[in-house]
Amino acid sequence: MGKSLNGKELGKGISQRKDGLYQARFVNRFGKRETIYAKTLNEIRHQLRTEQYEDEKMLNVISKEMTLDEWYEIWMNTCKKNCRSSTKETYAGHYRRIQKELGWIKLTNLNLIVLQQVFNELRSDNERKNSKKILADMLEKAIDAELLIKNVAKQINTKVSKEDKKERRVLTVKETELFLKQAESSIYYNLFVVALETGLRIGELMALTWSDIDLKKKVLYVRHTLCYFRKDGKYTFEMHDTKTKNGRRTIPLTQKAYEALRKQKVQKLEIELKGRKAPEGYEDLVFVTRNNRPIQQFIVQEGIEACVRNIQKQHPEFEKFSPHCFRHTFATRAIENGMQPKTLQKILGHGSLQMTMDLYCHVTDDTLFEAMRLMEKAV
Repeated sequence: MGKSLNGKELGKGISQRKDGLYQARFVNRFGKRETIYAKTLNEIRHQLRTEQYEDEKMLNVISKEMTLDEWYEIWMNTCKKNCRSSTKETYAGHYRRIQKELGWIKLTNLNLIVLQQVFNELRSDNERKNSKKILADMLEKAIDAELLIKNVAKQINTKVSKEDKKERRVLTVKETELFLKQAESSIYYNLFVVALETGLRIGELMALTWSDIDLKKKVLYVRHTLCYFRKDGKYTFEMHDTKTKNGRRTIPLTQKAYEALRKQKVQKLEIELKGRKAPEGYEDLVFVTRNNRPIQQFIVQEGIEACVRNIQKQHPEFEKFSPHCFRHTFATRAIENGMQPKTLQKILGHGSLQMTMDLYCHVTDDTLFEAMRLMEKAV
């Protein structure tokens, strides 16, 4: 039993300090001794009952002092320890958008109003969606670690700008012909053809080695992806296995892809004969720069943009596009030409048919007109 300064019994765990302040102590469910303070006896008794009730009902947390920044470091180094370096850098980018405004706040002080205000200031709904995904996972793991009781990030509204969902760019047959004709003089022409004929992701194209290709059997094996990202303050390349087992796949080569790879083999040899030495570990890459270096996505983008600018001199309506457009165009052409959706799913390396059909199969204007023409003919 604790006592007051005048010797009065105050109850278990309660005492009065020499400065007159009352204090109460108890051991919580985590085995940690908690100490609370109050100016009056009634106030300290009320606070003690509240703390003990929350402890009994598991409404308390193991620590009230940890900030979001401190938890982010633990979350990244523990919960995401086995993620690829490139994936970690993506997570870091999404977190940096909200770090300045939220990183210093204690986890237990986060609330929906504070979070929503910060998210409202982000540039787009897409940025809000990606940063919310990271924050929600962080707070979910904080609940598992008994640092939080509720995940307030789940209630963040990310549709603030209400932007119209932009239709994925897909090249029509005519646009594809125009582009390839213009790209014939580009060092990346063969890469463009293989992308359009296989549907490979840009990272998979960058990672292709000659050991992945069997020109005799006319087949290509997807085994790796090449990542270029910031690590320890500087940008670097890393060769990774495909993210999932579905990503490891075998793709038969069309005649166009086969011819492009044969030409690329000659082009690569010409680069090597000029004395351009490849970096260690990347000697066998199929697609490289003029200096025999691994290709970065922005270099491919620059190559595409140079071709598009020239096309626009004669066809100003020709819209720009990203390297990923090749993948969408391949999938759309495949469906238009009668490929079975399950076969396309296998070639694209998707885990589900729904992803293949929802994300990668588009209806072009050419297809609409042809479908209506066929219907009219049948009638």
